[in-house]
Amino acid sequence: MPSTSDSDTIKILVSSDSHVGYNERDPLRGDDSWETFQEVMEIAKERDVDMVLLAGDLFHDNVPSRKALYQVMRALRMNCLGDKPCELEILSDGSENFAGAFPHANYEDQDINVAIPVFSIHGNHDDPSGEGSYAALDLLSVSGLVNYYGKTPESDKINVKPVLLQKGHTKLALYGLSNVRDERMHRTFRQGDVKFFRPNVQKDDWFNIVSVHQNRYKHTGTDYLPQNFLPDFMDLVIWGHEHECLIDPQMDYEMGFHVVQPGSTVATSLIAGEAAQKHASILRITGHDFESEAIPLRTVRPFVTRDIVLQDEPGMKKLAKRENNRSDIVCHLESIVEQMIEGANSQWLANQQSNESGSDTQLETPLPLIRLRVEYSAPEGGKFDCENPQRFSRRFAGKVANVNDVVQFHRKKTATRRAKDGAEIAEEQILSKMTIDSIKVEKLVREYLNTQSLTILPQNSFGDAVTQFVDKDDKHAMEAFVEGSLGDQVKHLLSTGEADEADIKEALDKNRAHLEELFAGGNSKKYTKRKFKPKPDTWDSDMDGDWEDQPGALQLSDNDEQASDDDGVGSNAGSVSTRTTTTRGRGRGRGRGAANASGTTRATAAARGSSARKDSGATGRKSKKKVADELDDDDVGMVDGADEEEHAVSQPSATAGRQVSSSRSTSSRQAPTRAAAPRQSKLNFSQTNTQQRPTSKGPFLQELVNDNDAAGVNPY
Repeated sequence: MPSTSDSDTIKILVSSDSHVGYNERDPLRGDDSWETFQEVMEIAKERDVDMVLLAGDLFHDNVPSRKALYQVMRALRMNCLGDKPCELEILSDGSENFAGAFPHANYEDQDINVAIPVFSIHGNHDDPSGEGSYAALDLLSVSGLVNYYGKTPESDKINVKPVLLQKGHTKLALYGLSNVRDERMHRTFRQGDVKFFRPNVQKDDWFNIVSVHQNRYKHTGTDYLPQNFLPDFMDLVIWGHEHECLIDPQMDYEMGFHVVQPGSTVATSLIAGEAAQKHASILRITGHDFESEAIPLRTVRPFVTRDIVLQDEPGMKKLAKRENNRSDIVCHLESIVEQMIEGANSQWLANQQSNESGSDTQLETPLPLIRLRVEYSAPEGGKFDCENPQRFSRRFAGKVANVNDVVQFHRKKTATRRAKDGAEIAEEQILSKMTIDSIKVEKLVREYLNTQSLTILPQNSFGDAVTQFVDKDDKHAMEAFVEGSLGDQVKHLLSTGEADEADIKEALDKNRAHLEELFAGGNSKKYTKRKFKPKPDTWDSDMDGDWEDQPGALQLSDNDEQASDDDGVGSNAGSVSTRTTTTRGRGRGRGRGAANASGTTRATAAARGSSARKDSGATGRKSKKKVADELDDDDVGMVDGADEEEHAVSQPSATAGRQVSSSRSTSSRQAPTRAAAPRQSKLNFSQTNTQQRPTSKGPFLQELVNDNDAAGVNPY
């Protein structure tokens, strides 16, 4: 029989940023990502954890290859499926947490034997995209291998509702905040449009964890998520996206919670932050207390990086004043790289010896990753004649895994020159630092466009389209952006009726600035609803490839754009309607939830009044759909009495008002027939009960309320 503490302890294996599929075409490093993910899943099985928590970027691409999908599904099936009963009882409404065809946790499915459930949010690499806005995690979710939670269907209005779990007397509220563009997430928090819901039953008894996948540190103005934006009732934050492994919990004394940054399990860039030992972590949560155990990963390829200043090396200042000093420099750098290789191999062997876990598997020592950064500014009157970096790197073929970029040369000089319009442009020495390891494509585009003068195309949308094209492999992103932007400009010119050339230029500039403001505010029109030209009868997909991938296959016209806007509104309303129907069919989210739900929004009184005025001023179908959305939210017990008054103000007709009243009165009549107490006071962890779907869920949720809200102050 397990001890009392074990029966009340939730064991969670925590990992992040597996990036399965990274560099998979490399003959040496192609299997690194999935081999380490396999190790993480094996640790979960060997340590007999209750669940696995992944903090985003499971895949390196949002359209992963078949090989990447196969390896992930294989690892999950081998280690997470089985006859062992899952002792976690889910108390929240699954339709609130797992939207999709199967709105419940996978271990509640009677057709699947799940021993270790995996919960994951998406990151910036494996985020939803394309027709239907599906992510790779949706495929794993529909196959019953992963519980995909923390979705953000609206990036400018985010409701974060927890997955409520219980084991013995320990209650866990698991929040998920999947990746949203950092600037937009920052703005949405500041505007008070991110709302966290809390259980309204035994509120103080829950241990609260949130998984996020955003920049943790500031790079530019608002491209990060400050920790003080998160609610202070959190107990632990699992921070994904940052690849440096800071596995030991760090206390944020201002907010009162701990932060664990697991880091990546594979090095995707040759920088110092990636060279630290990679870990997974096992959390043990009992009541409001938790412990964290760091587990070094054995399969991670060793990586050593080092920075040197060439003129500070012994004998290099004298060597700089000699002619034809290349061979001496090469010999000196070769000796340094050889020392780094020896250090990497020693590090690998030490890691294997410290991780003996009774396994008979003997791992072959892999070729290490080596990065030597050389600052080769010569002293006055001297010169360092350095060899081509790739030629130098290939001297170590068979000794290192990165045979093309072992060394990186850069100079200290930071002089700049000015373009015609006065903008500063970095010299070649600065550009040499902007390697693919340390810079984003979007940043490169932004820095380049800052030195140009765009008249028609909006700059920030341009950078976003390039990012979609490069990072997301969206072949039609640029084409759709250019066609859409030109169409908007033409419409604007036709509406103004300008004929003079100077007036036309001014109108174009003004409209371009307007489009940039819309994009910055998250209100720009997205050209994601794509229509393709009919495939020619003579087109052979086997020989010529997919027709949709060909240049010119995309068809984008004014009519298509209008249809896209109409379809977007309809799809949103349809998704809400479908979700409500599913809830009723499964018998979830109703009853006592409709009667007991309570909440207070974080918005100020002024913002609430503004919202009411917008609702009352809306007309036509758009207003009706907005009312329908609000009613559906209320139907699952998620709004309070103040929101009901707003609904009454914004009703478009008397008929709609009668329907609202009828719906709510029916819910209120049914609510008393549900009994909430037994679900909280008595739990049965037998396999039969844990593998069956409960007919009702509880406790229900209310929006986060704090002292600032009560005082009418918006903290963000």
